[in-house]
Amino acid sequence: MASQPAKQTLAGNASQSQRTSQPGLRYPSNGKTIYHRPLNRSRTQELSQASFAYLFGEMVSYAQKRVTGIQDLEKRLNVQGHPIGLKLLDLLLYREPPRTQTRPLNIIALLQFITTILWRHLFSRPADALEKSSNPDTPDEYMISDNDPLVNQYISVPKEMNQLNCAAFVAGIVEGVCDGAGFPARVTAHSVGKGEEGELWPGKTVFLLKFQQEVVEREAFLPKS
Repeated sequence: MASQPAKQTLAGNASQSQRTSQPGLRYPSNGKTIYHRPLNRSRTQELSQASFAYLFGEMVSYAQKRVTGIQDLEKRLNVQGHPIGLKLLDLLLYREPPRTQTRPLNIIALLQFITTILWRHLFSRPADALEKSSNPDTPDEYMISDNDPLVNQYISVPKEMNQLNCAAFVAGIVEGVCDGAGFPARVTAHSVGKGEEGELWPGKTVFLLKFQQEVVEREAFLPKS
């Protein structure tokens, strides 16, 4: 009976050495990884733009493989961003003060959360504009404007693909936030800048949010604040 704990210890050491010897996996000597850090520890840390530009360029190249057209490529970028939005919703709400640590309960509160808290987390600044569609036939459409999207600054688009907007990745993040908050919507990115010489914002992008009909119907039953 006395030798049994020693065998368990040897077995534990053997499993740990086997784990650390796996190719491609590196564990710190203290056994703690990035997942052991508090969520608020890296709140104010920023990522190098050069690192982001390289990583995002590789993501676009990966999504460009075996696509049938521009819409298919933008759809793939949207799908890449969607799970990030789902996770960011919980993370950013967790980092909010206890008094405001509640999920948005209506469309306006959700859009304010996206254009301020989410945009500051991603781009260190709020979105440039938030508008609602003036068309009475489309009360479910809202528009978020970004005059100079960061994701488009380091992407060279060929002339035959001039309609491509890589901000579809950001549209996927916004769509993930909407879905995670219980406001399912379809979010697309549209270039409105003409790219003319001397234009103030040639890369301006509008993110069109089209909420599902159930969201609009639910909004009609909420009390007006």
